[in-house]
Amino acid sequence: MRVSRRVLIAGVSSAVALTVLIVGFFVLTSRKTAIIPTAKPEPTISPSRPKLLSPFTGEPIASVGPELIFKIDNIHQARPPTNLTKADIVYILPVDGGLSRIFAVFSSRIPRVVGPVRSARAEDIELLRQFGRPAFAFSGAQAFLLPVVEHARIVDLYAGIVGGYFRDYNRIAPYNLYALTKVLRKEAKGASKARDIGFRFGPAPPGGRPTKSYSVYYPAAAFRFRWSPSRHRWLSWMDGRPAYATEGGRLGGVVVGLSHFREYGIRPPYANTIGSGFAIVLRNGRAYRVHWARPRADGGTTFTMLNGKPMLFARGQVWVVYRYGPGSSR
Repeated sequence: MRVSRRVLIAGVSSAVALTVLIVGFFVLTSRKTAIIPTAKPEPTISPSRPKLLSPFTGEPIASVGPELIFKIDNIHQARPPTNLTKADIVYILPVDGGLSRIFAVFSSRIPRVVGPVRSARAEDIELLRQFGRPAFAFSGAQAFLLPVVEHARIVDLYAGIVGGYFRDYNRIAPYNLYALTKVLRKEAKGASKARDIGFRFGPAPPGGRPTKSYSVYYPAAAFRFRWSPSRHRWLSWMDGRPAYATEGGRLGGVVVGLSHFREYGIRPPYANTIGSGFAIVLRNGRAYRVHWARPRADGGTTFTMLNGKPMLFARGQVWVVYRYGPGSSR
């Protein structure tokens, strides 16, 4: 299975929204939900000091926190996820069977519980490297891949070796494994803190093409992001249904080739996040054609306008959705 380097990134905040399509992934940013009428107040920051901003969301933060990253299931039986609305960055990646899984990055706000936690894939290692040495929580991996993940540059929070995980028997296994973040953070000594991975935030640039919705399709999954003028944010649908989180909030497309590690006897898709290409950025109901580049695994991804200026994202949660593009085989 091969997917060309086309990425979509969408940013959604309580005031403005952003989306980017690059030969490979799509990103959304959102901090305030359509269900919860009020958002938590921003941290109090002394007026005598310059504002400290999150490198992941562009929002004011009291301090730069450690990175806690989860692999979360995203098929029908696993929905809705728990506390995904609290993540700084949400990556959606294609996996075996034409389905998807979530790679969620927490730092600014770490909720009490996150889940359902599922297994790692080979492309997670490439994604993890840009964060330094993050704490990575996952339920396992294919037998030959597991030792590779555990020896990657991470703080290993594999459910098979650390505490803090529990089963919610109101759901069926294996879609019912959840993590208590307070316990995991104690296990995550030495985890790196949030750092610059290439995102830039600020006012929307001029130009762009009016866009009401954008869709990303996998062989067995579909995602749609629609611009809501009344709410001034992008709203998300998964497999034809509005996407929500268990806490009540509305959740708000690189080269993908074949992994060297088989899943259920076949080689699953592999999202290659290093390289460069063009992207479509959706923001404030408009689409912008931009260029993206991630030349090395240890660095982040930059997004620039065709005039060479940085593409500024909306402040808030960022979603990155890898998609199949021209030249892909299924």
